[in-house]
Amino acid sequence: MENSKSRRDFIKKSTAAGIAIPLLASNLLACNSNVSSKKLKILILGGTSFLGPHQIAYALKRGHSVSIFTRGKTKSTVHKELFNQVEHLIGDRNDNLKALEQGAWDLVIDNSGRQVKWTKDTANLLKDRAKLYLYTSSTGVYYPYLGDHITENTTTLTEAPETFGHNYEKLEYDYGVMKTNSENETIKAFGKERSVIVRPTYMFGPGDKTNRFIHWPIRLAKGGEILVPGKKEDPVQYIDVRDVAEFMIRLAEQKHTGIYNAVGPKEKQTMVEFVNEAKETFPKTATITNIDDYTFLEENGINYLVPWIPSVGKNYGSARISNTKSRATGLTFRNLKTSIKDMYDWWYSDALTNEQRAEYEKNPKTLLNTEQDILKAWNTLKM
Repeated sequence: MENSKSRRDFIKKSTAAGIAIPLLASNLLACNSNVSSKKLKILILGGTSFLGPHQIAYALKRGHSVSIFTRGKTKSTVHKELFNQVEHLIGDRNDNLKALEQGAWDLVIDNSGRQVKWTKDTANLLKDRAKLYLYTSSTGVYYPYLGDHITENTTTLTEAPETFGHNYEKLEYDYGVMKTNSENETIKAFGKERSVIVRPTYMFGPGDKTNRFIHWPIRLAKGGEILVPGKKEDPVQYIDVRDVAEFMIRLAEQKHTGIYNAVGPKEKQTMVEFVNEAKETFPKTATITNIDDYTFLEENGINYLVPWIPSVGKNYGSARISNTKSRATGLTFRNLKTSIKDMYDWWYSDALTNEQRAEYEKNPKTLLNTEQDILKAWNTLKM
């Protein structure tokens, strides 16, 4: 049930409150300690897909107790051994919330709020029995990304326009509007003083079922000539799912409320810089061929390649979202090479079957299998 679908998954189907006050020493200690001084009762709506298992692992490590509310159908591919340590509440956010009618929690994390009504119903049902409600939103709320410095104070849309320039824009707008209105239902039920809104950018890491990022660990491990799309100045943003999960738990421990962009990397980075750093994860020699012609890329089926999005039009600011407030409130970042290697190891572990890997790696439409022909065409064009 958990919301692991991003705005880009919608597209694939169709073709500051200001700067936060710096952390006090006590908060820094809480951030770095493996155990929280205050034990929390946590309810996760969802919990078995991508983000949830990492939240569970970190919460249990820090001494908290965890309940999850799911349909009882999705099985995690990470931290499977921890699920016998959590309380399982079975139901359906569409029409069966009976399992949530009793009980009280310090924190509710809404990972599976994929419909505004779902968030409205659960927030109102739990508002008198939970202290904090954390809604897992998305930087997709900022679409269209028209600015070059998007902060938590940037206005978000509550309804989509009636007409669109491209078919995929409707999906972008619908997703962002759904997330914005779900955020608003959280705040209506719990008030600003008890609401936490976290807006992650593209998350990647062990357990990612979207396959939107796995190209890079697989491809970089092979070495050789690597196609890198985009202009040299095109920025990218991404974040390890575990950094988001841990940030969320610490926000609750420290009783922080408000809105936070969970966006990495720590410092600004271009697509070329991203690949140059990431390729050092593996011992194979690799060289980069940067294709900076958007028209050529589109003609060859590369409309985007997460974390790269063409930095034009309504996507200009997609990777220009400020993380200043979140960094000041304790958001931390793993080393990119650690993240890439961990994702690679997960992909080739027994967490997945050979059939699951083959479904992606042997798909003739993936860049893994079209790259050499595209590179040949590009190199011929540039001769």
